[in-house]
Amino acid sequence: MTCCEGWTSCNGFSLLILVILGVVINCIPLGMSLVEGDSASPNPISCYEWWFPGIIGAGVMAIPATTMSLASRKRACCNNKTGMFLSSLLSVITIVGAVYCMLVSLQALAEGPLICNSQANNSTVSCEFSLRNLSNFQPESFSLQWFFEKSCVSPDSNNSTSNDIFNNWSVPSSNSEEDRHRIFHFSVFLSLLLVGILELLFGLSQILIGFLGCLCGGVSRRRSRVV
Repeated sequence: MTCCEGWTSCNGFSLLILVILGVVINCIPLGMSLVEGDSASPNPISCYEWWFPGIIGAGVMAIPATTMSLASRKRACCNNKTGMFLSSLLSVITIVGAVYCMLVSLQALAEGPLICNSQANNSTVSCEFSLRNLSNFQPESFSLQWFFEKSCVSPDSNNSTSNDIFNNWSVPSSNSEEDRHRIFHFSVFLSLLLVGILELLFGLSQILIGFLGCLCGGVSRRRSRVV
């Protein structure tokens, strides 16, 4: 087994773990949303889990590259230029899915849970999916103020000064329903963001290894014949 095959196989096992994590993490708030929808709470914790960042972005779109990478050990499919080029091509799909997962997670972290946006009237609160919402994301306006304030639903939060925000800076506990929603929302989408980042890195590394394999494809096969 060449170094290209070894790294491709390692990528496959790593992506498999990330795919499982992404799907599981995405399914947890989906179940919570169904539970919360039947209770006295008028809204689920968040809408962004219904955009399936972990199931589609970090899950389904990473399966082809994961399958190809895992097959490199048994079938030696990365022992030729075609196999390495195909692994690089499938990794592009993984990167697109990882970027989608990251964008949705960043948007969710920027907006906060629905309990912090109950007075807003936009497509986020009404759970309407639109790629325009992702394209309108502005990194310079990203803030976790909703998480670190003592309360994100205080009536005078819009009129508070910078000194008031600094004085109210604290980490939420699980003493109230609002704090539980904030902690849950933050934990889920931060985890999905990390999964997307790792998948992006593994996808980029596999593209690099694929190009290197295309440049020296068939070397191990020729070496095995000489030996």
